[in-house]
Amino acid sequence: VLSGSMRDTLLRLTERFTVAEISGRDLTDVCEGVGIDDIYYAGSHGFDLTGPGHERETFQQGREFLPDLDEAESMLRETLGKIEGLLLERKRFSIAVHYRNVPQEKVEEVETVVDRVASRFDGLRRSSGKKVHELQPDIQWDKGRALHWVLDSLNVKGADVLPVYIGDDATDGLMWYTAGQIA
Repeated sequence: VLSGSMRDTLLRLTERFTVAEISGRDLTDVCEGVGIDDIYYAGSHGFDLTGPGHERETFQQGREFLPDLDEAESMLRETLGKIEGLLLERKRFSIAVHYRNVPQEKVEEVETVVDRVASRFDGLRRSSGKKVHELQPDIQWDKGRALHWVLDSLNVKGADVLPVYIGDDATDGLMWYTAGQIA
């Protein structure tokens, strides 16, 4: 949930800069949670993108993995569904297995099951964040590349362009950019 003060900060930033909200959350949740029309949004770790006015653009290569994600989700629900405190969240292009509220003696079991399910699908990769394991398409796409998509869609290049990325999770790591790399 976006606080009122953070919403005010984002609105002030949009008066001077192009702003993009790039999140691991589902695109619909991000758009509704932030609720600012004049910014770019990327959900599902950048697999699902939209620009100002919310003309939806989806990173197309991720679509071919939807059947694998559907099957992996079913397997995870069947195997982990009865573990107390576990939250299995299906996003369009990923499956998040939140174990923050799982009893400590069950955490290793959760990790083992997620690893076993991930290993059955060549097209999926497993990543981890703050008390979460996630399965998503195993392609060269991440939040950093989503940022590049925003820059490309704006056709901004050159030494006078400096993208600033702020995050608070392991999944917020992205490629390091220099002004020369963006040009």
